[in-house]
Amino acid sequence: MRLTTGLFSAPLERLRGSLLYTFSGDRSGQVPAWQLELAQGGDPGHFGPDSAVWTVHGGMSTIPAGIRALLVQALHPGALAGVAEHSDYRADPFARLAGTIRWIFTVTYGSREQARQACEHVRRLHVPVRGEYTAGDGSRRRYSANDPGLSEWVHLAFTDAFLSSYEHFVGPVPAPPGTPEGVSGADAYVAEWAVAGELMGVQDPPRTRAALRQRLQDHDDDRQLAGGARVQEVVGFLKDPPLEANLKPGYRALFLAVVDSLPARHRELTGLRGTPAPALTRLMGRVTLRVIGRVLPRPGPAEQAARRRQDRLGTPGR
Repeated sequence: MRLTTGLFSAPLERLRGSLLYTFSGDRSGQVPAWQLELAQGGDPGHFGPDSAVWTVHGGMSTIPAGIRALLVQALHPGALAGVAEHSDYRADPFARLAGTIRWIFTVTYGSREQARQACEHVRRLHVPVRGEYTAGDGSRRRYSANDPGLSEWVHLAFTDAFLSSYEHFVGPVPAPPGTPEGVSGADAYVAEWAVAGELMGVQDPPRTRAALRQRLQDHDDDRQLAGGARVQEVVGFLKDPPLEANLKPGYRALFLAVVDSLPARHRELTGLRGTPAPALTRLMGRVTLRVIGRVLPRPGPAEQAARRRQDRLGTPGR
């Protein structure tokens, strides 16, 4: 018997509606126009069906990746100041989430021109995001959201979150066809997604998993990261966001699994503690993602649109 029939159909339909509302602000089930527009464009895009980026971004592990990315980004006081002082994430968190999803999927599945325009749009939104913050070493510094240093931290946090979440909840990233011997699927993902960093103004983004980890460590070694009251505000919000009641048990399972997957240093700065049973939280997280995967269509509409564009251009399976 299919999971979506009989006794389970009504609860799963409600779950589907809640998820659609959370990710897009729309319960109708209609595909957002911007996703359909990814079928347009005159080039195949930066990535294709065999890419590591499509593998990592095409599954349910992107959901806990979003939690991890927000936790890690908050550890840089400059990045956190921009969010705290220039966004309404508490008043309208789902609009911010929908905007982030749109950017990620447009760069992932759109044409090169669509990806460029999406990044330019975000960078224009960042122009007025500026001010001062107290760095991890106690010094006062000025920040602008488009500064290469802050853009780098956000890129590092995103890349680490998506890669680590895939590995934690799914397994090793398979190496794309034609990958040179000795280059892992994780290395391929970091190298491919460096394109997103460059489009956002990051200078020389890392292109291997080892380089990614080293750059993350460099920020801590340079005393750029910090915990504190503002971080605790973000942590408190992420522990209990304003989700609908039927989403809260699954979200709690994912949050605990994400915390257990964080490096000890990042847990220290966020003030979070791992559980005594990380294997259990990972299992519960995987079960939660499996249920969500039964509800949401795979491949998603953005990937389907990209495939239509690539088929029209005669460049499938790049």
